[in-house]
Amino acid sequence: MSVTSTTSTAIPVTTVNSVAEATRAVVQEFLAARLAGDTGRLVELFAEEVDWLLAENPAVPWIRPRSTAAECAAQFTELMEHTVPEDARASVETFLVDGVDAVLMGHLSGTVRATGKSFAGPFALRLTVEDGRITRHHLYENSLSIAEACTP
Repeated sequence: MSVTSTTSTAIPVTTVNSVAEATRAVVQEFLAARLAGDTGRLVELFAEEVDWLLAENPAVPWIRPRSTAAECAAQFTELMEHTVPEDARASVETFLVDGVDAVLMGHLSGTVRATGKSFAGPFALRLTVEDGRITRHHLYENSLSIAEACTP
């Protein structure tokens, strides 16, 4: 058996770490802007075109298809208009970064203003950051609990 050496085309570890660090920094900025309600900063963080995924839910007024930076940033404002801000809770228990991709997992809860009903459940959020902007936002959450809270 003969062993031959080939030239490696692997990306240097420092480059991979730099990409992951940049991704983590943008996601942390995103979380800070969400917490502060800074929709202007959110618009800056989202790319012009975003791969937005959030299961359609006709009973929930803030859940709808989105694709532009302004539409994606507006989701926060719409959420605050339809829920009681003082009751809104989100905890991030896991924050994983692999290159341009980040996954956050945790728990969220809130109260719908129009019905006074509460919702709660786990969530997972997958974000992709390219050239310093969020190009993918896929949110998986307990949509049944949220729909029930929105239903009179």
